[in-house]
Amino acid sequence: MNIQITNINIHYQDGNVAGVQVYFTGNDEERAINLNGYVPLTAEEYVGNEAITELSKIVRQKINEKLNPAE
Repeated sequence: MNIQITNINIHYQDGNVAGVQVYFTGNDEERAINLNGYVPLTAEEYVGNEAITELSKIVRQKINEKLNPAE
């Protein structure tokens, strides 16, 4: 799955990061499957993972958790 981050919205409270929404688009190699949306992150998940490569890993993980929930 190819994931591209399209936007990052950072919410601040009292000058500190309170939460983040990471918007993305994604598709498979054949472009038969398309996904888009956003992944909400806590400040703790975001701080230290600001690089696009790290955010992409987190987005993939969160998408996988949504599509394959633990039972």
